[in-house]
Amino acid sequence: MLIFAIVCFLVPAAALEKRNAVIMIADDAGMESPFYSNNVCQTPNLNSLASKSLIFDRAFTSVSSCSPSRSVIMTGLPQHQNGMYGLHQKEIHFNTFDSVKSVPLLLNSSGVRTGIIGKKHVGPESVYPYEFEYTEENGYSILQVGRNITFIKDLVHEFLQTQDDRPFFLYIGFHDPHRCGHTQPQYGNFCEKFGNGEPDMGFIPDWKPVLYSPDDVIVPYFVPDTPAARADIAAQYTTISRLDQGIGLVVKELENAGYLDSTLVIYSSDNGIPFPSGRTNLYDPGMIEPMLVSSPLATHRNGDHSQAMVSLVDIVPTVLDWFDVAYPNYSIFKSDLPVQLTGRSLLPVLEEEPESGFDEIYASHSLHEITMYYPMRVYRNRRYKLIKNLNYKMPFPIDEDFFLSPTFQDILQRSHQKELTHWYKTLHDYYYRDQWELFDLEQDPHELHNVADEPSRQDILEDMKTRLHKWQNATNDPWICAQEGVLENVGRFPRSGVCLPLYNEL
Repeated sequence: MLIFAIVCFLVPAAALEKRNAVIMIADDAGMESPFYSNNVCQTPNLNSLASKSLIFDRAFTSVSSCSPSRSVIMTGLPQHQNGMYGLHQKEIHFNTFDSVKSVPLLLNSSGVRTGIIGKKHVGPESVYPYEFEYTEENGYSILQVGRNITFIKDLVHEFLQTQDDRPFFLYIGFHDPHRCGHTQPQYGNFCEKFGNGEPDMGFIPDWKPVLYSPDDVIVPYFVPDTPAARADIAAQYTTISRLDQGIGLVVKELENAGYLDSTLVIYSSDNGIPFPSGRTNLYDPGMIEPMLVSSPLATHRNGDHSQAMVSLVDIVPTVLDWFDVAYPNYSIFKSDLPVQLTGRSLLPVLEEEPESGFDEIYASHSLHEITMYYPMRVYRNRRYKLIKNLNYKMPFPIDEDFFLSPTFQDILQRSHQKELTHWYKTLHDYYYRDQWELFDLEQDPHELHNVADEPSRQDILEDMKTRLHKWQNATNDPWICAQEGVLENVGRFPRSGVCLPLYNEL
């Protein structure tokens, strides 16, 4: 069942004085922590935060791409609805629709002070206005505001020490553990050398680099177990450790300023890790996210694991619920019906594990880089997952920094030389996908066997198609008729739209 967000009514400003919120978003992080069963990658600060949080084991991104995902985190709307179809920077230059109401915009007008530090990667500024901003969007180096944890700590200190009686919302976009081998190769494949004190690497005073042996790392099932991939993962772990130490610094600043007992803290990441089947994919490795939610008003479940299925679209209604700010009644385009949030506040889950209502999620992907047109739509419940690949007759595109990664280059070379790849797929299977992919996750958790054509699954397939179509309607998906038809919803056609067939499947 499609569930729409329930948000609270506005309350007097005085009732908000003791409520603040901090959102910390990692860049391409996954489940590399002991509380997610990885006992190799050391994340003591995340472990500490997890002990004071509800740990979500089934959190998913809404889109497996950076700018689109960050637009979802800040607007509560899927990328196909808010207009951020792909990356924001340079010649790609996707932007959110001008009339979308983001969290900072809503909070600015509701008596809440807003700030952002680190990676922003969305636009335009008019849609995402923060009062306090140090990001790559306003002239700061992404390596400094996103990876230099001492600089981040100092900026957080400055924000918290500002004399202002209003409650605050602070968004921190860490750039770790995003790859950087294609842009700053001198720092390593994951910028694992940046700031480590070696010659020409600079020095980050608060970072104590943690190094890992490739022999010790945990290789996920979707990554080939090869020396190249193991070395890649070891470098990733080092930058996750820097991220972890940065999170510890932020939490310490909150504590020192006396705000820890009045602040909602949420930690998550934007999309899947940058390995095969991860980022830019809507297989589970591209969708699964870490998520910790810590509330000073709900502590009895601290350290517990929730099995509620949640999504990054749930962050906006959670923040609005926390501040008792109602979602405004607005339309993105003049002729449209008012926007409704399809996410849900997570605050009730902090009180009690839900018996129902958190049993399904949706996802939507259009592009990453401008050359990577591969729209996908997903409906997933606890047992089954349905993926619709709209551009299925074309090969799945590969993004630039993943293409140059040691892991993928090793796959390419081994495949070209007809050697064993030690991978669970072939390049052909990875590039070429069916239009409809239906996976029984109970029997096939690695999503290897498409059962969409099995006669015994047709009722399930049709039910999931119907649910996906209903969600696309509710979120005004312009791709709802693609590729079999053309959407017509103006002139003599009803605003609800009609899919006119192309007869292109004959």
